[in-house]
Amino acid sequence: MHRIHNHPRTRTGPDTTGATIHWASQYDIFTRVLGLGVDSPNSRMIIEMAKIKPGDIVLDVGCGTGNLTQTAKKYAGASGSVYGIDAATEMVDVARKKAMHAGADISFNVCLIEKIEYQDSTFDVVVSRLVIHHLPDDLKRQGFAEIFRVLKPGGLLFLADFNPPANPVLAHVTTALVGHRMMHTSVRDIPAVLAAAGFVEIASGPTRSAFLAFVSGRKPVS
Repeated sequence: MHRIHNHPRTRTGPDTTGATIHWASQYDIFTRVLGLGVDSPNSRMIIEMAKIKPGDIVLDVGCGTGNLTQTAKKYAGASGSVYGIDAATEMVDVARKKAMHAGADISFNVCLIEKIEYQDSTFDVVVSRLVIHHLPDDLKRQGFAEIFRVLKPGGLLFLADFNPPANPVLAHVTTALVGHRMMHTSVRDIPAVLAAAGFVEIASGPTRSAFLAFVSGRKPVS
C-alpha cells in the first residue's frame, strides 16, 4: 500500500479566493438527493470514464464529503491508494467519518487546489466533480498547474462540471437548484486552460448526466 504524508491543518482551514462550502452535513444530503452519493450511478460513471483501475494512486480534488473518493477506492482496490482534498475542514471531517464507517482506507486532507501538498509526479489519476465552477479564472490556472505537477507522466486529469442546459426550462430549474453564479462557468472554456498548463490529449464532451459535461487531459510522458 502506498502512503503519502499528510500535513495537519487548523479547523479554520486555509484562505482561498475560491468559493468554499462549509455546511457539510446539509451538503451531503443535497448530493444524495441529486444522485451523487457513494457508488451511485453518477459516481461510478465518473470513475469509469476516468478509467481508474486496481493499483492506481488517485487524488480527488475538492472531494467534499468523499462520495466520489469512496467510489474511486472501490475501483482502485486494496492495491491502490486514494486521497481526497478539500478547502473546507468541515467537509474533510465528514468525509473521514464516512470512510471510517465504511471501512474504506482513504486519506483525506484539508488542502487547496492552488497549493496541493503532495510531491511531484505522485498520482496516476486526478478526478474532480462539481469543483471548477467555484474557482475564479486565475485560480483555475493555478489549480491546473498544481494538478499537472502532482500527476505522473502519462497521468490523467478527469473533471466533470455543470453543463448549462440549452433548454430554457431546464436551465431555469438548474439555476434555481445550484445558483446563478455556478451556471455561468462552462466546461467549454476549460480545454484551452488545460492546454496552456501543458496537458495533451485533451478531450471534452457530454456525460450520461443531463447536467454534467467532462474535460480530460494527460500529462505528457516526456
